[in-house]
Amino acid sequence: MLVQLDNVTFGYDGSPTIEGAVCTINEGERIGFVGGNGEGKTTVLRLILGELIPDEGSVFRKSGIRIGYLAQTGGFQSDSTVYGAMKEVFREDEALISHLGNVQRELASAAPEKMNALSARIESLNKRIAARDSYNYEVRIKTVLGGMGFERVYNQNVDTMSGGERTKLKLCRLLLEEPDLLILDEPTNHLDLKTLFWLEEYLTSYKGAILVVSHDRYFLDRLTSRTLELEHRKLSSYKGNYSKYKILKAERYKEELRAYEKQQEEIAKLQTYVDKNIVRATTAKSALSRVNKLERMELFEPPTPPAKPPRFFFETEEKPYERVLEALHFDLKVDEKALLKDASIKVMRGEKCALVGDNGTGKSTLLKFLLSGDKKVAFGRLVKTAYYDQENADLDPEERTLDAFWGQHVGLSQTDARKILAQAGLFSEDIDKAVKELSGGMRAKLELAILEARKGNFLILDEPTNHLDLAARESLEEALIAFDGTLLFVSHDRRFIEQIATAIFAIEDGKLTYFKGSYAEYLSARKATSPPPMPAVKEKKTDGYRSKEERAREARARNRIREIELRLETVEAEEAELNEALITYASDYVKVREITARLATLQRESETLYDEYEKLI
Repeated sequence: MLVQLDNVTFGYDGSPTIEGAVCTINEGERIGFVGGNGEGKTTVLRLILGELIPDEGSVFRKSGIRIGYLAQTGGFQSDSTVYGAMKEVFREDEALISHLGNVQRELASAAPEKMNALSARIESLNKRIAARDSYNYEVRIKTVLGGMGFERVYNQNVDTMSGGERTKLKLCRLLLEEPDLLILDEPTNHLDLKTLFWLEEYLTSYKGAILVVSHDRYFLDRLTSRTLELEHRKLSSYKGNYSKYKILKAERYKEELRAYEKQQEEIAKLQTYVDKNIVRATTAKSALSRVNKLERMELFEPPTPPAKPPRFFFETEEKPYERVLEALHFDLKVDEKALLKDASIKVMRGEKCALVGDNGTGKSTLLKFLLSGDKKVAFGRLVKTAYYDQENADLDPEERTLDAFWGQHVGLSQTDARKILAQAGLFSEDIDKAVKELSGGMRAKLELAILEARKGNFLILDEPTNHLDLAARESLEEALIAFDGTLLFVSHDRRFIEQIATAIFAIEDGKLTYFKGSYAEYLSARKATSPPPMPAVKEKKTDGYRSKEERAREARARNRIREIELRLETVEAEEAELNEALITYASDYVKVREITARLATLQRESETLYDEYEKLI
């Protein structure tokens, strides 16, 4: 056990943020932490770190535990260079290697009576160096800095870098320090897709425990095996990654609702009997026994229904001609820096195109160029564009939220304006605030509501998922999948791209290329044409020989892993069918009891299989 929350309650100004939280973080665990914007996830992290003291309950930490924390804001501070700042982590390794060199030189000219002592000292130092893998510390630094995109700026001073770059450097430093518990609060915010894939791969082999807050569903699915959720001040734990958590949460709510309704039926039945029989001499005794049963009954609280996510709906008023956008043979540069040369882009009606590329390659700049009115950019007839700006530059921070929306849609009635804002998750207490008082998530929802009311048939979106929580992202995703117009968008959310894109524009090495197909197909095609990756740095082994028995065990493990994967697919398919059947036979108590019994059996089998699977991999 690394950290334990025991019945923790905490709040600000007498208003609780979290109540009765119970949670344990064990060594080596991979835990995702989810919850809506403003629910209090950062507060829980600060309780774990010891920065806040619970109002009630206790937080226990393992003696001597090393916790590393990456906050959303507040990047790394150092007056050193990028490489020098990372090298500071390995001062003890440098000292050991230097000391070993000194002792070896002393041994070379030592008197015979000192040789045994110096030889023993050298052996001891070599063991410590081997245990720490000290000779490879520079390889580790270069691996992390290279993976995070700093391979060309080793000698740049840290204090000259942007806030986003310093946050990435803070993450690099934490990865090199290897704390027992690594707490990451939105670590993917400043990462491009290439770096995201690298970070995932690196963290899968991380030795310590990881607790990560993220809105990146792909990242959570790939990395985590348990999910914590903070909702309505309650902290809940679910076994499995984000996708599994969503299924288990829905099942848990249904089970709690069924148990509550069943108890209410029993209470009503007992009370009816009491009301009818308490005054009769012949039945008063049995009525009193039911009164006693009612008094002893531990009453279930009605389960809180899941919070309603915001809703978006993008509709068009007319269809454009076949060719929506065309820009041929143009150059793109920023401050004399060439981004694209002799590039061309063409978007056809109905396409949903994702624009991908590393940070700094010019994705946002390209979108703004296409909307700039440049003579090389031609829109088709009847095209009505609607643009989402990730910087929310079209919003006046001093303006009231309702007026900011209404000012761009003066033809709407106040009732309609309020309805659209409420569907986006902005209610009466929000729309009377100044725009500057809104959180980043609320401003994003306001911008999306404005976009929705424009009824454009060609949506151009620059990072529309930034600042949105998971529920809002999924709602936006569903709305854009259902949208019958044309779409060109930039996003770092890979699940968002996977679900929506039917074509990919990629900026790489100063070129703009087009791929017809899904994001998964694009990655597969790109991987097939890319050179093989450099092998990962692994710990040295004293002997690469594997016996016949070891090879046989590995083969059996691989076969068993495949068997478990196939069985899990079958189990999950049957669970899905049974959950649908529950709705069909909701009024048939006998049938519902049979189905829930079978679901319980499948859930136990699934948990057993997952436990075995985790040990094998």
